[in-house]
Amino acid sequence: MLEGRALETLLPLAEKAARLLKSRGEKIAVGESSVGGLVSASLVAQPGASAFFLGSTVIYTREAGRVLRDRSTLTLDGLAPLTPAFVQAMADGFRKQIGSDWATSEMGAAGPAGSPYGPQPGTAVVAVSGPVSSARLVETGSEDRVENMRLFGKAQLELLIECLEKAGVSN
Repeated sequence: MLEGRALETLLPLAEKAARLLKSRGEKIAVGESSVGGLVSASLVAQPGASAFFLGSTVIYTREAGRVLRDRSTLTLDGLAPLTPAFVQAMADGFRKQIGSDWATSEMGAAGPAGSPYGPQPGTAVVAVSGPVSSARLVETGSEDRVENMRLFGKAQLELLIECLEKAGVSN
């Protein structure tokens, strides 16, 4: 099963992120879209996840976003969807809404079709909000849905680890 392998390939990154979060006693919330919960599942699969994982959301459609996002914590006015600024604002808002030390968000077009916002399949943006914040565009050039989900999740976890390490978390 491809989906199982996609999750399995994320587990070593999730283990490192979990170790970094636990070493500082910090908590994270995860927002996902085209990754479909793979990042959350990889983090929850870590022993002792309740010590660092507060919760997550998979918002896949505009309709769900309108219902599930707390607009009082978001500053999205004037920001184009599926851009680093937009996804960073989502991560910042989710972090504030849930009261976590860290939050990470992802938005993308896994394929085989592009995003209703314009970007082609294989395009995503990942962001981290915390003591160190960052957002990054990911372009795979592929229409392979499952592989893009895996690569977007990998990018999301790698960016999280990078921010945790920049914040001075010891291994």
